[in-house]
Amino acid sequence: MTMLPPYSRIAVLGGGAWGTALAAAALAAGRDTLLWAREDDVVSDIRQANENKRFLPGIALPRTLRATTVLAEAASAEALLLAVPAQVLGEFARMLAPLVAPGTPLVICAKGIEKESGRLVNEVLAEAAPKATPAILSGPSFARDVAKSLPTAVTIAAPGDVAERLQASLSAPFFRPYASDDVVGVALGGAAKNVYAIACGVVEGLGLGENARAALLARSFAELARLGEALGARRETLMGLSGLGDLVLTATSKSSRNFSFGVDLGQGRSMSELAAPDRPLAEGVATAPALVKRARRENVELPIAEAMADLLSGALPLGEAVTRLMTRRLTSE
Repeated sequence: MTMLPPYSRIAVLGGGAWGTALAAAALAAGRDTLLWAREDDVVSDIRQANENKRFLPGIALPRTLRATTVLAEAASAEALLLAVPAQVLGEFARMLAPLVAPGTPLVICAKGIEKESGRLVNEVLAEAAPKATPAILSGPSFARDVAKSLPTAVTIAAPGDVAERLQASLSAPFFRPYASDDVVGVALGGAAKNVYAIACGVVEGLGLGENARAALLARSFAELARLGEALGARRETLMGLSGLGDLVLTATSKSSRNFSFGVDLGQGRSMSELAAPDRPLAEGVATAPALVKRARRENVELPIAEAMADLLSGALPLGEAVTRLMTRRLTSE
């Protein structure tokens, strides 16, 4: 692979934990980096204390990290990393589009599927900002580890040479991006794994044992691969960092919001309690029904995802979820 010149000016849009961590990584890669946040206190704390006290407390940020609440200022960068939640991506991208020069790479850093439409995040972005160049960054990556400069590898997918330029732009001693042109595969892998992480958490919370969790993890990946094939994703993408790698991390670690959410659900805590405003977001809750909707449109069966969607909606009692899966018609692997 011939390395193309990096983008010299990077802006990260979204001052949450993930956006802040990505901004720190871009700085470590040698880029002139600006972080946009809508929260005044986040920008003030980064400027005055070199810390995002609201979303990344206790992590010292580089003194050279700049922050702003002025979106137009950030939108003038050569490449933009969109670290906003998947369910508001379309609305945010439509607001951003008039501020961005045609062809500017917009790198989606959120993982999810639009709840109402069943569209992948790349499809949402293409409709909302058609003159920009769509890209996506995904992989097994907890924000706090990245912010602490711990070794992390991700996938960056984009058309043409854009992926390679973004790879060069974000490569740091502790942050290793792999380039791909399979935008669909990277988008699907990052979204679906959150649903299956909740399922694995439920198995843990119910105390069903490690055999059950291993089986569920393997069958979850089989579902992901089936839908990926129907959507035109490459199997090697789904076998890589942004598919299997992210699934393994998210579905086995208590640091995962989705896995922890599933554990609490399996232990009998109610959805209303787990969805309280002061609790961290579990992206898989919104993604589960959207994933099922998209799979049905493609005539693909996703028994585990369907069980999770029904469980999360209240249509399927907790005790019956495992019974439904274990009593399905016997088939070959």
